[in-house]
Amino acid sequence: MELQALPSRIGQVRRIVSAQLRYWHLDSLIDRAALGVTELLTNVHLHARPDKTCTVEIELTLDRLTVSVRDHDPRLPVVDDADPLATCGRGLAMVAAMSESWGARPDGESGKVVWFSLPTAATAPPVSARPRRRLVEEVPAAAFSEAETAVDLTAPQPAPARSAVVG
Repeated sequence: MELQALPSRIGQVRRIVSAQLRYWHLDSLIDRAALGVTELLTNVHLHARPDKTCTVEIELTLDRLTVSVRDHDPRLPVVDDADPLATCGRGLAMVAAMSESWGARPDGESGKVVWFSLPTAATAPPVSARPRRRLVEEVPAAAFSEAETAVDLTAPQPAPARSAVVG
């Protein structure tokens, strides 16, 4: 989706990403994906020149979710790890800390793509932790042999009662 990286639009994109992850049944990734896309869009808002137009893409593969933001500023971002108590300049460090991997690459001559990925395999419980599903009630073999002796299949059986009400 293409948008202007303005504060009001950033919140809308966060909600759209969250809704898409719910649709994909990846609820456990929503908080990290929303944080990551917020940080990337905030960087576009604060630093991108000449304009704040950008494109957000989310891609789901078998084992990972990748969120990328493409803008029209060719300058690649730099992670500033000078002061851990700083109130600004920590966005990419947070993205790096909460994601499996992240990066930035030039996009043509006048732009870049900044992305991060999250593993999706951890979102599904391991097979051993899943509750066992039974489609057919398990009955011990002894129960079948008892049932055979209790019912005489050669004798005629009464037909079930049926309603003859016409309405």
